[in-house]
Amino acid sequence: MSGRNSRKGGGAARYRAGKSKRNYERTFAQRQNELTIESSDSDSSSSGSEARYSPKFPVAMWDLNHCDPKKCSGRKLGRLGLMQHLRLGQKFSGLVLTPVGINCVSPSDREIIATSGVAVIDCSWAKLDETPFTKMRGSHPRLLPFLVAANPINYGKPCKLSCVEAIAATLFICGFRLEANWYMSKFSWGHSFIELNETLLNKYAACRTSAEVLQVQHTYIEEEQKARDKPKNYSEFYPKSSNEEISDDNSGKEND
Repeated sequence: MSGRNSRKGGGAARYRAGKSKRNYERTFAQRQNELTIESSDSDSSSSGSEARYSPKFPVAMWDLNHCDPKKCSGRKLGRLGLMQHLRLGQKFSGLVLTPVGINCVSPSDREIIATSGVAVIDCSWAKLDETPFTKMRGSHPRLLPFLVAANPINYGKPCKLSCVEAIAATLFICGFRLEANWYMSKFSWGHSFIELNETLLNKYAACRTSAEVLQVQHTYIEEEQKARDKPKNYSEFYPKSSNEEISDDNSGKEND
């Protein structure tokens, strides 16, 4: 008898377990369906944002394979489909950021970028002497003005920008601020670059010509140097003299 009751109890338990499992599977399936719908809505919203801020002009680079592929911002943009790769010897008709440029990027370059785009040379700062810049030609070579890097490798170092920082800085200065922020948003540290250089970027963007940008750069560096050389005034942190302390104590006792 106890055996039959045991078997019945086991069957009931298995039935309840099976029913619970089916309910769980149904609930899980429903949740999966909801997540699919939510994901679809999110992707739709994201794609709308992508379309709104992604540039309508080409953004490209020559890759010299000097950098670690896992750390290279240009390579990441390429994997995301946000950067076109150029071959050595291939000419680019837009603005080219290169150390052999003569003029500095300025808001007057906006039309060049809008119609023909911007390209950067992805090479190591340690290998500039062996980089074949003559094989990476463009109609409008440009230099970037003074800015500070925020990328993890060269954080805080002046002028040693990564590919994405160079692209974003150029776009910001030339009036494509939404696109600049959009490119930097692809990196976890990206917001730091705009924040770190916001004052300078805004001043550069308010200029008209390359000469004005260089003047802003010169003034900024000069003021920063003066501020560093200026003696610090720590008087507010000085302790009171012993006489003042004694006087205060005595006055307290007399009042008592």
